[in-house]
Order: sequence, then structure tokens, then C-alpha cells
Amino acid sequence: MKEDYYQSIKNLVKDYPNEEFEQGLSTKEAQERLLRNGPNKLETKKVSKWRLFIRQFHNMIIYILIIASLLTIVMGHYSDAIIIGLVVVINALIGYYQEANASDALEKIREMLAVEATVYRDGQRMDVPTEELAVGDVVFLEAGDSVPADLRIVDSDNLRIQEASLTGEADSIEKTAEDLIEMDVPLAEQFNRAFASTSVTNGSGLGVVMATAEHTQIGQISTEVGQVKTRKSPLMQQIDGLGKGVSYVVIGAAILLFGLGLLLETYSLTVLSLAIVTMIVGSIPEGLPATTSVILAMGVSDMAKNKHTIVKSLPAVETLGSVDVIATDKTGTLTKNEMTVKDIFLSAHHYEVSGNGYEPKGKIMEEGREVTASDELERFLEAGYQANDTLLYKEEKRWTINGEPTDGSFLTLYHKYFGEKYESKYKEVDMLPFDSDYRYMGKLVKDENGKQLIFIKGSPDKLFPMARVEDDYWLKTVQELSKQGKRVVAVGYKEVPSELIEVSHDILFEGITLLGLAGIIDPPREEVIESLKDMRKAGVEVKMITGDHPLTAKTIGEKLGLAPKIQVITGQEWDKLSQEDKEAAALSHQVFARATPKNKLEIIEALQARDKVTAMTGDGVNDAPALKRADIGVAMGIEGTDVAKDSADMILTNDHFATMSIAIREGRRIYDNIKKSILFLLPTSFAEGLIIAFTILMQQDMPLQATQLLWINMVSAITIQFAFIFEPAEDQIMERPPQKTGSRLMNKHDIFQMGYVSILMALISILAHDWLLAQGLDQVTASTMMVNIIVVSKIFYLFNIRTSKFALSKEFFSNKPAFLIIGIMVVLQLLLTYVPFMQQAFHTAPMSVVEWGITILAGLLILVITEIDKWIRMKRQETHLQELYE
Repeated sequence: MKEDYYQSIKNLVKDYPNEEFEQGLSTKEAQERLLRNGPNKLETKKVSKWRLFIRQFHNMIIYILIIASLLTIVMGHYSDAIIIGLVVVINALIGYYQEANASDALEKIREMLAVEATVYRDGQRMDVPTEELAVGDVVFLEAGDSVPADLRIVDSDNLRIQEASLTGEADSIEKTAEDLIEMDVPLAEQFNRAFASTSVTNGSGLGVVMATAEHTQIGQISTEVGQVKTRKSPLMQQIDGLGKGVSYVVIGAAILLFGLGLLLETYSLTVLSLAIVTMIVGSIPEGLPATTSVILAMGVSDMAKNKHTIVKSLPAVETLGSVDVIATDKTGTLTKNEMTVKDIFLSAHHYEVSGNGYEPKGKIMEEGREVTASDELERFLEAGYQANDTLLYKEEKRWTINGEPTDGSFLTLYHKYFGEKYESKYKEVDMLPFDSDYRYMGKLVKDENGKQLIFIKGSPDKLFPMARVEDDYWLKTVQELSKQGKRVVAVGYKEVPSELIEVSHDILFEGITLLGLAGIIDPPREEVIESLKDMRKAGVEVKMITGDHPLTAKTIGEKLGLAPKIQVITGQEWDKLSQEDKEAAALSHQVFARATPKNKLEIIEALQARDKVTAMTGDGVNDAPALKRADIGVAMGIEGTDVAKDSADMILTNDHFATMSIAIREGRRIYDNIKKSILFLLPTSFAEGLIIAFTILMQQDMPLQATQLLWINMVSAITIQFAFIFEPAEDQIMERPPQKTGSRLMNKHDIFQMGYVSILMALISILAHDWLLAQGLDQVTASTMMVNIIVVSKIFYLFNIRTSKFALSKEFFSNKPAFLIIGIMVVLQLLLTYVPFMQQAFHTAPMSVVEWGITILAGLLILVITEIDKWIRMKRQETHLQELYE
């Protein structure tokens, strides 16, 4: 298949015999090909807003509530139906808002394509809309252009193209018209091709269009982004499973009770039906979606304000807490994407340079001591500074460059030694720009005395012959720096007559003086190393996926400390593996080099196939498919492309990978708090359902109305459960392993506790209700006390469930907002009990001091029993640990 592809490219070039490329296609031929292959345009499809809204109702709990609402309408209980309906609509609106605000990555990819292209048609050069480019068209490129389609370069004059967004390579790439010797060449090494959406930084050239629209590299990324299927977060999967389980149990119990009710003939069909609907409404935790969304939303807000993180989809916050593996791009994520000189080798000295990136802060040191004066070193620095056509400047408190990253590293180095405001004594006379054929650049300069020098900087294999280098020292130094994954640049100079006005290659080949070598690398971010240590403690692995050379990638991986031993695999090696071997390789390797966008996507899928919850971080267009496929995609906010940001679930506004460990901690805290809120919500919901079930079985009058049950569920969901939002993280939260994929939300003890708390609440409420009736009080007062017993029991139960430590320990006041929320809940209960309008709407009546005393004692009993259970559990854990250590 690849052979056919490369042969088709060769055939395109053969369309132009005698290399008459400036003749181009005829207008007629271009139009025919355009009709045959379609326009050079990426199509995007959008989901209608109505479909997004309807999608929010696809939930078992929502289905049951809709049926319950319809049944209450049939029975004429319109107020109950309205309240249930409002709950359903509110939940749907929350979900719709989340999805409707998601940005469209495909649209951003489409916007990256050039608007116009310069082509040759009928022997004339003209500008045409990019959409009208046809395969075989000859495109003229020059500095500043955006490449309009994938091209085979057929003529090049110092042509360099910046491809970092596609390949991860920091420097712009030299492009030539030479044939590739091998067919299976990584994208970053295809020097005779130019790719749509990349930018021309130097020179000019001609290219024959070899692919348009979705067949281009960026088009294939667009297709992959569109086809990528995302999967639900671990918690959402658990909640869905829980919702279905709860729904099946409630419906099963409702059918059974309805059958018993008919058999016993205690109630009329209307009363029995209303009782069953009331039981369903009480048992279904309709506050669950709203509570989950609110906790997630507050987590999102907190992360945006305090943790340099913008989260675009609410479930993504929780997903962070379950992450097993972080697959990350190297350039701009683990590294600064700012080339930095780290080593200087002169004839008798080896200097090390501190400081990373373009900010001119750092020192030049020898054997640990700062170098303050050295004529030889200063001339080396001057040469690197002068043989340069890049600009270094400060923009909004951040240092950046306009030009080549390698050249920028020499400018930064210069100012580290001489200071930010130092001005060179040399003035430019003439410049010999960098040329891909010669791979060096030179500048003729003059000092204040009129003395002239040519400074030169370039590839060692080009400068060594000029300097007549025969010493093994220099060759060994180049080899050693290369083994370390560093880019090596040689620097030299030549004294020339004062009347010389032009630099030429001939003058340089007459002989130069070699000053030394610079070892340059895109350095790891300082904060990343410590962050990786924290992640390893938390059981989170980090995989580095990059378009870089494997040696460079391995060196960075070792510097970062990704693992004690770094295993590297290239994209070419990966492509040859079977699916099973890919899954094994994804687990065993830490570094993936020369990776294509497709490789990145496949690595994520392979990890997920082995039940790993995977995060992907990146900043380029080539990261987009993997960002979208990952359980949570994380883009860089400063250096990241719009496509990467729109494909991601989360954006780091400070571009610091270290923020990931902070975000994972926050994700785990949010996961814990959502789980606590669910374990808190379910027993109280089930207690309400049990009250109705016990009443039917005992053949008594219904003690609660459907609206009262909805009040208990929804008011507590929007008040008391807010307490879990502010619950601080448990101790050692980052020293435990991530949640296992497929694990259940509740363990055996959680289910046991949920069961006995539900039964306790229901029995205490029924006994209190019946006792009041026996004392001669009316049904409305008895049901009012029952509502308050359930709510007050929830308040006391909150103190048990919110911490794994004892309720009355030092943790009691660790969540101060909880007390304010409890106060609001108490006020709402007083309004429900004493305000006439509320009494009429919810069938309530005033309560006496004795009735309030019984209510508080009931809640206290729930707390005491659950705390005794906690004490027993903690003692068992201590005994188990002692046995392990013995």
C-alpha cells in the first residue's frame, strides 16, 4: 500500500517532463481534477441543539421520573406532577449546558488552512482560492506563507518550514527536492514534502500538490478527531450502573407491592396507585444528577480560580482522580520548547550553563564556579550572537523569539554572560544567511577601530573542514554530545581585510579558526521532575510520546526520571506490531519516539484496552485525536494550538505539567466527595421508599405525600449536600493507588451501612408518626414530624459520612461551611413547618417543643449507631494491619 502511495507521488512529478514545473496544470485539467476529487476543503458536521437537549433524557432515573409524573397527571395530582417535571427539566438543562458549550475542534482545524494559494496555471503565476487547488497543481511558496495542501517539493531555495504543530520538532525543517531513499520515513524526516497548515519561515520553493482536503496529514487528523469515540468517565460509569441497579430494585419492589396491595384489597386502586408512585418518587434519588453536577461545577470553578486549570466538561474533574497513566507530548509540555545552550566546549575548557529557556537568567560555570572573565569564551559568545538573524525580546513578562530556536539559544546565552542591556561593539557589514545546502551562516562585522571579522556558526561537519580540524578531541566531543541527545553547533571566526564588503563561501573555505562547540537541548521543565515523583507515589505512570529522535527522547526521559530504566520504541517499530503486542508495548515502554498522530491515538487506545484510565497532555494539532480519545485530554493554554485546546477536556493556563499532580489531587478529593454524597443520599431516599412500603404491608393510611418526599430529596440535595463540596481531602490521598477501572462505587460495607441506616430511619419515623397519632394528634402534624425526623436524621448522618475519622474528632470543624449549610437547612425546615403558604403547598402543620425533642433524639440515635459501626470497622483494620506486620 505504501509502495502504491510513493509511486503515485512519483507519477505526479512525471506529469512535468523536463521539469517544466512553472508551466503548471492547464485550467481545464485543474477543473477536471477538482470535479473528480472534490474541493480542497475540510467539511465539519455539527450536532443540532435539539438533539443535544433530547440526549440529556437518556437516563434510567429520568425515565422513571417521567413515568411517575405522567401517572400523577392521570390521577389528577397536578402539583406533584409539576414538581417532578421541574426536577427532570432542571437535570436536562444542566447536562445540555455542559455539552452545548463544548468547542468544536474540527472547526478550528478547518480555520487553520490557508485562504489563498499561489499556483502556476497555463504557464502563468496566479493566486487562487485554496479550495480550488487540485492534485498536480504547482504551488509557489515563500517566507510567511501557510502551506495550502500536502506538497512534493520539486524546487527549493533555502526553503525552511515550521512543522512543530504536526511533528513536535522545535526548529523549522530544511526542505529539498531530493528523492527519499527509503519509503517508510517518519513524518518529521520527510524533507522533500510540505504539509497543509504548516508555515514557511525562510526561502522559497515550488511544490506539486500530492493530497488535498481530508487526504492531507491535517485532513487525516481532522477525520480521526471526528471519528474518535469518547468513553464515559469511571465515576459516570459507576453512577450509571448504580442508577440502573437502584431503578431495577425500586421498580421490582413497586410491582411486588402493587400486587400485594391488590391482593390484600386494603386500598382503592387510585389510593394504591398514588401510594406506589409516592414510593417510587421517594426511593429514586432524583437529586443525584443535580448533586453530582453541583459538586463537579464547584470543583471546576475552584480549579479555574486557584489551580491554573480550565475544565471544559464537568466529569473531567473527577476523571483526574482515577487516572492510571498520563501519556504526554514532550515538546512544550515536559520541555519548554525553548532551545537552550547547556554545554560549551572550547579547546581547553568545558563550561556548563545554568538556566533554561529564552529568559536570560543563568550562569556560565566551570567546575562549579562562575566564569567572570575569559577572552576566548567572550569571542565564542560574540560569534554565536553575531552569526544570527533571530530576534530575542520580552513580551508581556515573557521572553520569546522571532526566528529559529537554535539561533535564539545563542542570543540568550550571550545575555546570560554580558547582561540583558549589554550592546555589542560590533556593527554588521554583510550577512551570509543560512542555506540548507551549506548548513551554516556567517556575518561580516566591524568594531569601533575599523577591524573586521567574519563570525560563522553551523553544522560541525561543515565547519571542521574549513578549520582544517584533525584533532580527535572535537570529533569525540560531537559524538558525546550527540549521544546525550543534544544538538551540536560549531562556532568559528576569520579575520579579514577592512576593505572587504561582502561575505562569500570562498573566503570561508580559505580557512577559519574554530572557537568551539555548543551542546543545545530543549530542556525539561524544572517543576516537572518533582511533579513526576508525586505522581509515581500516587501510582500514576507517565508515558512520553513525541515526534523527536529516539536518542533525544530517551535522554529527556532519563533527565525527567520517567522510570528507573527507560524503554524506547519508535513509530515505525510500533506500526509493525500486532494489536496484542501493541497493548503490551504500551504498558512496558515509557518513551514513544518519531510518533505520528495515528500512533498517539493507537497508544491511548492500547492503554485503554488494558483497562487503564488514561490522560493525554499535548499542545499541537498532531495531539488532537489522542486528546479527544483519552479519558481526559489536557491541552497547554499558552503554547497550545486552538485545535489542541478544543479537542481537550481541560486546559492548563500556565502550561506547567506540574499542575497535573495538583489537578489529580483535586480530582481525587472530588471523587471522594461525590462518593460520600451518594452514600449519604441513597439511605435517606431508600428510607422514604421503605416508609411507604412498610405502610402498605401494615395496611395503614399513607403517612407522606409525594410532594413532601420531593421536598426532602431536592431541598437536601440543594442545601445539605453542598457540604461535601467544601470537604477537604483525606490524609495521604496522593499515596494511594488510583481507582481500578470497572470497580464498583460501593464496597460490601457501604451496602451494609446503606441498608441498616435506611431501615433505621424508616422504622424510627414510622414509630414516631404512629406514637403521635396514638396521642390524639392529627395526621398533618404527624406527617410534618416525620418529614423533620428524616431531615434531621440526614443532618446527624452527615457528620458520620463526611470523614473516615470519628465525627467528634479534630475533623469536626475542618469543614466550616458545612455548619452554615446546616443552618440554611434548619431555616428551610422552619419555613416548611410554620409559614402558612408552605403548610398549604406541602401539607404541614406547626410542631411543639416535645415533637422537636423527639425529632432531635431520632437524629442523634442514627449518629451514635453509625459511629459505633465506624469504631468497630477501625478496630478490625488495626488488627488486620498488626497481623500483616507480625
